[in-house]
Amino acid sequence: MTEAVENTGAHGQEPSRRDFIYIATGGALAVGGAFTIWPFIDQMNPAADTLALASTEVNIGELEEGQEITVIYRERPHFVRRRTAAEVESARDVDIASLPDRDARNFNLGDGVPATDENRSAMTAEIADGVEIEDALRAALLVTSANCTHLGCVPTEGAGDYGAWFCPCHGSHYDTSGRIRRGPAPENLSVPVMTFTSASVLRLG
Repeated sequence: MTEAVENTGAHGQEPSRRDFIYIATGGALAVGGAFTIWPFIDQMNPAADTLALASTEVNIGELEEGQEITVIYRERPHFVRRRTAAEVESARDVDIASLPDRDARNFNLGDGVPATDENRSAMTAEIADGVEIEDALRAALLVTSANCTHLGCVPTEGAGDYGAWFCPCHGSHYDTSGRIRRGPAPENLSVPVMTFTSASVLRLG
């Protein structure tokens, strides 16, 4: 007489029960691990006081026409220039179609905005409630990153073929609107988010 043999093969109940135990155990470990490492991940997020420091205030009231200063914003240098009327006019006369980079690269406006001088100047900055500031000053002010968009070198002021900025590292020429005109740099100098908090203070960030 042949005895019945219990089937514990691939389709038996025993492997299925064992698989369920493995899955349940693995899931519990994954959830427990997530709860364990979350405090460490959360610590890497910037605190509220750190975010508050992620802005820089510039006293534009002290800037004379034709003067430029370099400020640090988010640990990177930025040019702040009060351009002359001739510099503004020169920048406005440029044919956008002739530019290597036709995007304004202005964080106040977003992507795909034409690189006109007005779209790169402080005319695009927000103005806090109750603040009055002359359009001529807004148009004259230009704030850009001070790192060449090629390899990050800091361009020299008042140099190059366009009398604005020249990167000595690999020969990129920028015009008086901070737009790349000649050389290996692929993009215009970016314009940060700006807000006029008073008639003499421009906040970056």
